[in-house]
Amino acid sequence: MAFKKLTLICISFITFSCAELQDVVNSLPTETTNGTLDIAGGLRQALDLGIDKQVTKLTQKDGFYKNDLVKIVMPEELQKVDTALRKIGLGNLADEGIKALNRAAEDAVKEATPIFIDAVKEITFTDAKNILLGTDNAATNYLQTKTNTALYSKFNPVIQNSFSKVGADQIWTNLINNYNSIPFVNKVNPDLTDYVTTEALKGVYTMIAVEEKKIRTNLNSRTTSLLQQVFALQD
Repeated sequence: MAFKKLTLICISFITFSCAELQDVVNSLPTETTNGTLDIAGGLRQALDLGIDKQVTKLTQKDGFYKNDLVKIVMPEELQKVDTALRKIGLGNLADEGIKALNRAAEDAVKEATPIFIDAVKEITFTDAKNILLGTDNAATNYLQTKTNTALYSKFNPVIQNSFSKVGADQIWTNLINNYNSIPFVNKVNPDLTDYVTTEALKGVYTMIAVEEKKIRTNLNSRTTSLLQQVFALQD
């Protein structure tokens, strides 16, 4: 068993100096799974916590709209719309347009959890050792690599449906019609589905990264024995 532990450490910390490696050996937790510390299991728990505690918040009313980390604002090419409407006293209409974008994202994120769960289950030992010694958002980056394409495909039609479901299509039709009626402006006819889909995905990964950083840097956030053991290795 001791040989297996030492082998695990050597593989995971090959860039460490001998002195640093010895420190890790001395502090290695004794509780193991099949003779080796279950690093992959610890990272799965960390990501599961991120999904459960942070992504779930995004599905609630104002989960995007009142969260400055992920709030969706008008795309750059429509900032002129926002500015023009406010100048003629239609700031409330502009605010409703922004709120509608966020409502659509909140509705769509409900579709994300099953895809995340499947990706988290696939974390291998090789994945895990690289993630553990990575940056504060290395596990989130791994999850993004594994899920972004599938989530985009899932989110895009949901966002489109959500525009109608939350009334965003009518709000934006009214907003754009009001803008286009302003004399001398260049008329716009934006397709916001791709924009909101992309921004919603950014928001999801941002919030998972928030939880991952807490677990990596705050001992009190390591709420299970396995999390405590695994992340002690990267302290």
